[in-house]
Amino acid sequence: MEEARLKSPSVARNREAILEVLRPVLPQRGVVLEIASGSGEHAAFFAERLPDLVFWPSDPDAAARRSIAAWGQSLGLANLRAPLALDAREDEWPIDAADAILCINMIHISPWSATEGLFKGAARILPSSAPLYLYGPFRRQGVETAPSNIEFEAWLKAKDPAYGLRDLEAVAGCALRNGFLDPAVVEMPANNLSVIFRRA
Repeated sequence: MEEARLKSPSVARNREAILEVLRPVLPQRGVVLEIASGSGEHAAFFAERLPDLVFWPSDPDAAARRSIAAWGQSLGLANLRAPLALDAREDEWPIDAADAILCINMIHISPWSATEGLFKGAARILPSSAPLYLYGPFRRQGVETAPSNIEFEAWLKAKDPAYGLRDLEAVAGCALRNGFLDPAVVEMPANNLSVIFRRA
């Protein structure tokens, strides 16, 4: 089981800061779906510290799902569900409803169709006023992009030309087309942003 647990150095660096933003954003009770959970460390960390919420991680990658399951088994958390095989681009998701959605460090490491699918899917399963939380690096009109983010984007595009930092305004436009309100934006360490959309 331990061999299946993947570890992401960035999680240890950002999880406390993300949790601080999430505490007043998430509902007191309900189901929190995480899209593109990766190693599963975020979901496990949040589930441990927010015991009144049920966290339901997901990822399209089988190795990631094995890691998520292994983290859950190692901690024995009753409020951490087994991971779903979920690709945000799909028209059908294997979950019908959630009270909040988290998506951390996905939209820049996936094609734009994944961002479009994320908002379409979120619109289907979230109730009115429920939050959709994004975290990661963005480009913003009128704000100089940090040199470290420019370098990171060059590295991403070398891996796949469809990857790259997204313009926050384009993401907000996609959200609006799918029934979400203008986002609240919180500056985060290491030139990242927390972006909180709510279902209209």
